[in-house]
Amino acid sequence: MTDRAPALTTVFVDERATKRRLKRGRLLVIEGPDQGRELSIERERVTIGRSLICDLVLADKAVSGTHCEIVASEQGVLLKDLGSTNGTSVGDLRIREVWIRPGTVIRAGQTSLRYEAGEGEVEIDLSQDERYFDLIGKSVRMREIFAVLSKVAPSDLTVMVHGQTGTGKELVARALHSGSRRKDQPLVVQDCSAIPENLIESTLFGHERGAFTGATDRRKGSFEQAEGGTIFLDEIGELGLSLQPKLLRVLENREVKRVGGDRTIPVNVRVVAATNRDLRQMVNEGTFREDLYFRLSVVTVELPPLAQRPEDVQLLAETFLEEFSKRRFPGTDERLTIGKSAMARLRSYPWPGNVRELRNTLERAAFLADESELTVKDLMPSSQKSPVAILPGGNAEQFVEEGMPFKEAKQKVLDSFEPAYLKALLDKYGDNITRSAQAAGLTRYHLRELAKRYGVRGGNRE
Repeated sequence: MTDRAPALTTVFVDERATKRRLKRGRLLVIEGPDQGRELSIERERVTIGRSLICDLVLADKAVSGTHCEIVASEQGVLLKDLGSTNGTSVGDLRIREVWIRPGTVIRAGQTSLRYEAGEGEVEIDLSQDERYFDLIGKSVRMREIFAVLSKVAPSDLTVMVHGQTGTGKELVARALHSGSRRKDQPLVVQDCSAIPENLIESTLFGHERGAFTGATDRRKGSFEQAEGGTIFLDEIGELGLSLQPKLLRVLENREVKRVGGDRTIPVNVRVVAATNRDLRQMVNEGTFREDLYFRLSVVTVELPPLAQRPEDVQLLAETFLEEFSKRRFPGTDERLTIGKSAMARLRSYPWPGNVRELRNTLERAAFLADESELTVKDLMPSSQKSPVAILPGGNAEQFVEEGMPFKEAKQKVLDSFEPAYLKALLDKYGDNITRSAQAAGLTRYHLRELAKRYGVRGGNRE
């Protein structure tokens, strides 16, 4: 539909954004088991489905757990299907995503809903600062996140952070901890993807001596180690189904039971979780518990990929170079700079590895460049090079020689692997999303989102 109007506007004072205004909307169920139910839309994103994690919960059994969503933006109001089983329709057309306007009737399962304009606007605060602890950004989206974090940090609310790899999810957790009353107590970071499945329960909750072969001593788990402080559960989407109910009990009762133990131990911790996976889709597929998602997502923070905030690239680059200058030229006033053409290259590059890739690119250039002014030839992003490390017989020693931590080295390989794998997969199946998804063991929705992220073909054929 071409006659759409902005649903979200930004207010400027002296060329600086000061706040955002969201036009209220309304969803009214006009047919189906929930006829008469309505939802006032006062957030940028609302979801519709049978799951309790949705904003508008429907009883219609033909509706998927998380069926579709409505997203308000400067371009208008976008309706998106979330990989539902029976599809989402507007008129006679089944849609993947479509711009809608007041009066549009949406069909999901046996339910019809009408989108209507609401009365008035919701004001969304923006931080006046371009930094929140180690998070950096002058874009409207990042300053909106800073405003949310500054409000949430002093509380003990559980926070879920969503974002692509390299967007700064751990920095959000550290900022929340630093801005809280718990800042003088421990912050324990636990990567759920880096622990063998047979050890993760012991790692999180601890174990008693003799609990299993090799348990020669009693050990406190991550939750006990974080007593009085914050625990950051990174890559929570990798947590197996068998452990999810145990984590849920810890979140509900604030107590743990060590493996091999018979008593419960109270824990006083603030929980922050993060993932780069679509947990809503995982709830639909039955691989992530609905009640655990609900418990973890008291507050959600959506970190945008760097490609969606190019205005932050220069600020980030200059901040990184200030740090690297002190390391390259210790005890002097000499500083690294970036030439105009090189900066233009940085701004135009899509950065599939996000802020982490930008930092790694600049760090390498800072110490290998011959001059203090970095040029285009110094700044070739690592993702544009051949990902030899992911090939059979690839040189893993390079990461050891660079002194790169295991987690960062592993992620660097994955950053190179994903776009290369997707391109090869779609090439093999002629850009056919359905066949490619089946071959890869992914849902069509997940594969389409990955293809969009990396700018790979395959978004048009089913």
